[in-house]
Amino acid sequence: MEMLLEAQGLTKNFGALRATDNVDLALGAGDALGIIGPNGAGKSTLFNLIAGTILPDQGSVFLAGQNVSEFSAAERCRLGIGRTYQIPKPFAGMSVLENLLVAARFGGGVAGPIAATNCQKILDRLELGPFADKPAGSLRLLERKRLEMARALATSPRILLLDEIAGGLTEMECESLISTIREIRAEGVAIIWIEHVVHALLAVVDRLAVINFGAKISEGPPRETFESREVQEIYLGIEA
Repeated sequence: MEMLLEAQGLTKNFGALRATDNVDLALGAGDALGIIGPNGAGKSTLFNLIAGTILPDQGSVFLAGQNVSEFSAAERCRLGIGRTYQIPKPFAGMSVLENLLVAARFGGGVAGPIAATNCQKILDRLELGPFADKPAGSLRLLERKRLEMARALATSPRILLLDEIAGGLTEMECESLISTIREIRAEGVAIIWIEHVVHALLAVVDRLAVINFGAKISEGPPRETFESREVQEIYLGIEA
């Protein structure tokens, strides 16, 4: 079966620092892969390589069999790779709805009444409907996190990259987030989720990959992988 996304041997150096070291990942349609690792392990760099924000020194990225390794982030977004950022980066002076319309137009290639209708549906789904006309810069953390996901969904992604989307949320807010991500996945969107809120991650993903010093050290069933001796020692920083 052809994979929706394949990352092969992704390696990225920043001077003497090897931020990503020969990482392989594969993802099918509707799959959900979680990624964990200590701060500075190279997780966000890996996302940047997949999304096209930076290009690898070595390795390749394939989307539905097409080599997109030299494609820009904008080109990959239009082909179906959507992402959120750990620190929300909305267009603060634009309204919440306008933020989605920009994403739909330049990321999804859709404009006009169809885009407006779709974007309003996304806002309602993520409980942002009442904020549609408010400046994005006026939102509190929860709404900004939801806006990050809403903007990514407005690009009509086949793959959604979530970068610590649960960070800073309350338990109840996490439960709502988990429910939404499950719904998105049920519609056939593949998920790769970097997260430190591990219980939220384990509630969604069916595979877990562990990154340390830029290298993938383990991948497998979520709880079995997380509870392994190697992961406990490296990720939690304790002697198992």
